[in-house]
Amino acid sequence: MDTKGIDQMLSVLRATAAQAGGKPAEVSEGGAGSVDFAQVLQNSIAQVNQTQQQAETMAANFAAGDNSANLHEVMASLQKANLSFQEMVQVRNKLVTAYHDVMNMQI
Repeated sequence: MDTKGIDQMLSVLRATAAQAGGKPAEVSEGGAGSVDFAQVLQNSIAQVNQTQQQAETMAANFAAGDNSANLHEVMASLQKANLSFQEMVQVRNKLVTAYHDVMNMQI
């Protein structure tokens, strides 16, 4: 499973938390190491969507009696789609928690 997007999101969150705490950020704005948080999030959601659509297509082909569709591959694809969706939900939950923590900080 590709965790590059999650690692990038975590680095952005850590940099934002460091800036909120008055510490210098590890990731500089516009520098070579900067990460576009919105783009990383959008790419992650698109990847999960693509995985789910592929699994649905494979399941529909198998249900229609397509000889090229293998039950094991269909089940593995469905499980992969389920796990990627659950992972996305957990990342969303962490982001919401981090947002609430930042909003509740006293200045």
